[in-house]
Amino acid sequence: MGLLAPLYSAYARVLDKRLRRIGVLPRHVGVILDGNRRWARATGSHATHGHRRGADKITEFIEWSDDIGVDVVTLWMLSTDNLHREDQELAPLFEIIGEAVDALAADGRWRLQLVGALDLLPAEVADRLRQAEQATTKNTGIHVNVAVGYGGRQEIVDAVRASLHHGIKEGASLHDVARDFSVEHVTEHLYTKGQPDPDLVIRTSGEQRLSGFLMWQSAHSEFYFCEAYWPAFRHIDFLRALRSYAQRERRRGR
Repeated sequence: MGLLAPLYSAYARVLDKRLRRIGVLPRHVGVILDGNRRWARATGSHATHGHRRGADKITEFIEWSDDIGVDVVTLWMLSTDNLHREDQELAPLFEIIGEAVDALAADGRWRLQLVGALDLLPAEVADRLRQAEQATTKNTGIHVNVAVGYGGRQEIVDAVRASLHHGIKEGASLHDVARDFSVEHVTEHLYTKGQPDPDLVIRTSGEQRLSGFLMWQSAHSEFYFCEAYWPAFRHIDFLRALRSYAQRERRRGR
């Protein structure tokens, strides 16, 4: 930002005060961390460098969220579609994600929860992520959902399957389970069960679609699409997203 940095900092402080005064803030913010590779191309860097810069941004974002009073953050770090990329890109990406999640766990402030189909990941990667998650179970700070190997369709399939298995395990017939099946049965078996649905979903990089992110939970979410690539996402961009959220009338289908 150069010479503009002091102006952005001053503007951020003003906007932050206004948001706190208004008091209309989301409890749960979901983020699609998009644009790492395009940021790398735009800066003449290798894709791996873009992923590393994106990983470096995560702690900042959680700190911003924690400071403003957000309770839950869901970070979509790797989709099921991403798993179809070439091995030469996936191998360093798995390592970067592992390092980022290890760092979040070592920080000691936040509770991590993995959301995604970990069985689709290499076993050593899944084990590393589970160990980091387990290390944070007693932390009382902001709740951070780490979405790795995540796909919205896969989540719904997993929730339906788990609900059917639960009903049959309880002694019901498949016919009875199907007859009584409801929205609540899916909700009770989502990766994010027990959490508030996201009030605000942010996607960086200018793409204006959800790509399956929290498909079930985002039925009444507000969406904010930011032009900045994720590695270049700034505090002022976050505050602008919150301002946009605060200015909307949330009708929730009414």
